[in-house]
Amino acid sequence: MIKVLFADLDDSLFQSREKCPEGVLLQPAAFLKDGAAISYTTPSQRDFLELALTSMTVVPTTARNHNAFRRVDISFCSYAVLDYGGVILHPDGSVDAVWQQEMQDAMALSHAGLQRVMAVMNTYAVSCGYAATARIIEDFGTPFYVVMKDPDKRSDRLAHIEQQAVASWIATEGTDFTIHRNGNNLAVLPKALNKAHAVQRVAQWLRAQHGEIITFGLGDSRSDARFMAACDYAIVPSGTQLSHSTLGAL
Repeated sequence: MIKVLFADLDDSLFQSREKCPEGVLLQPAAFLKDGAAISYTTPSQRDFLELALTSMTVVPTTARNHNAFRRVDISFCSYAVLDYGGVILHPDGSVDAVWQQEMQDAMALSHAGLQRVMAVMNTYAVSCGYAATARIIEDFGTPFYVVMKDPDKRSDRLAHIEQQAVASWIATEGTDFTIHRNGNNLAVLPKALNKAHAVQRVAQWLRAQHGEIITFGLGDSRSDARFMAACDYAIVPSGTQLSHSTLGAL
């Protein structure tokens, strides 16, 4: 029976330098468009990666779009789930056309809502003299979600935007949308966009190819819990949002 690890990337397999512990040997794992390193692995993460890549079929399951995923310096060789589940890549790197069409149809129904919440966030930011700007993330011609990042990486400012602008919009207009905030990242996603749906589709393909499989889900944030719950086992890195909200309560 093959073992399949559906693995979130940022803050699960690597993270920014600011989030890395002091005094350990770091290695670059992901890069900006200009080639500068932006994310790093610790020795324990590299050991875990070696274990996973040699004993499991690893399926990256990430919010990253295709461009950002290509700048991850890890040799994955199976499927990949991108854009919070909006895109599935085959092992040869090609986009699954059937899934893409399904998601294009679903996201077409959400496009007006994405534009509206982006405007709400930006209008509120301007009214507060806040320098951050919300934008819609698109991939392969499909708009998927809205994201805002704080230029000074102050999560308390994003919390204020979430509470004062986004939450009230969702309560009154955006009932088909959900909020994801973790660190320097505030995202508004259509409920139809869900890593768990893509994970279930890839698991279905792998079972058709290999027979019964055993699945593991690795993730750091509360939004990852949905796809992790679709797996047989869940792996939660210590010190993350998800570990604080579950194990930290014990």
